[in-house]
Amino acid sequence: MKLSNAEEQLMNLIWEKGRAFMKDILASYPEPKPANTTVATLLKRLQEKGAIRFELYGNSRAYFPVVDKNDYFSRKVNTMIKKFFNDSPAQFASFFTKETELDTKELEELKKIIEEQIKSQKP
Repeated sequence: MKLSNAEEQLMNLIWEKGRAFMKDILASYPEPKPANTTVATLLKRLQEKGAIRFELYGNSRAYFPVVDKNDYFSRKVNTMIKKFFNDSPAQFASFFTKETELDTKELEELKKIIEEQIKSQKP
């Protein structure tokens, strides 16, 4: 599933809330807030793509995610690694650590996360 930047922004709001009515979604947007019609169009697109569903409460719709946020971003990152880094996580990690200007503390945190992941995979 490929989402536009606007669709991803809306999905992030829905993932954060778990379940939200249109008024809740609009209230969550930073200024300048998009028009109601813009959000309605994005919600319709997300439904068509199978990313969200809704339940009716009278005349109101409560929208909720069908796609898990971690699953979505995991697939997105894996696609990016394949497309831009020759399917090499090491090339991606090298680029990420050099180009994002991480400080020593952030690099140490990444190192700790990697070491913990390695320990969890040992038999």
